[in-house]
Amino acid sequence: MTTPSFYGDEIPLESHIIEVRIRKLRQLFDSLDPSPFIALDVDDDAQQYIVDSAKVLSTHLPLALAIHLREPIESPEEARDAGEAIREHFTRQSGFATRRLKDLLHDGGISLAIGLGFLAAALTAAAALGKWADVGHGVAIFREGLVICGWVAMWRPIQTFLYDWWPILDDRRLFDRLARMPVRIVCPPPAS
Repeated sequence: MTTPSFYGDEIPLESHIIEVRIRKLRQLFDSLDPSPFIALDVDDDAQQYIVDSAKVLSTHLPLALAIHLREPIESPEEARDAGEAIREHFTRQSGFATRRLKDLLHDGGISLAIGLGFLAAALTAAAALGKWADVGHGVAIFREGLVICGWVAMWRPIQTFLYDWWPILDDRRLFDRLARMPVRIVCPPPAS
C-alpha cells in the first residue's frame, strides 16, 4: 500500500471536516464552465453535498474540506488553485445571497407601502360605510369585507419581514463559512 500525498491547506485540529471522494480533481468543478481554473464554479451536485454536509455541523467550529482523489494530481499548484477556486466559488455564492436578500427587502418595502395604502383606503371606506350600517346586512357585510381585504393585503409584506429573509441570511452565513475553509487534497503519489 502506498502512502498518500497531501496538498493544499493544513487543516486545523479543531475543525469539522467535510470529506469528498472522487476520481480526479476536475470532477469537482462544472465541466461546462469556460472560466479559468481559479474562477470555475463548483459542480452543482458537489456544492449541494458540501452545503448539506455543512448544515448539519455545529457553527461553533470552523469547517474544512478534505478531497480524496483516486488519481494523482498534476502539480501542487493544481491543488492550491483548486482550494482557491472552491473558496472563490462560495464567496460568489455569498454575494448572490446578499443580492437576493437586498432584492427581497426592497420588494418587501414596496409591498409594505402598497399594503399600507390599500389598508388605509379599505379602513377609510369601511368607516365611511359605518354610518349606513343600519340600512341593511348587505352594507355591513361589505364593510366587514373591506376590513378583511385591507388586512389580507398586508399578508405578503408581513411574511417577507417576519419569515422570508431568515433562510437567505442563513445561506449567506453558511457560504461565508465555506468561503473561509481550508481545502486539503489527499491522493496517490505521482507515478515515477
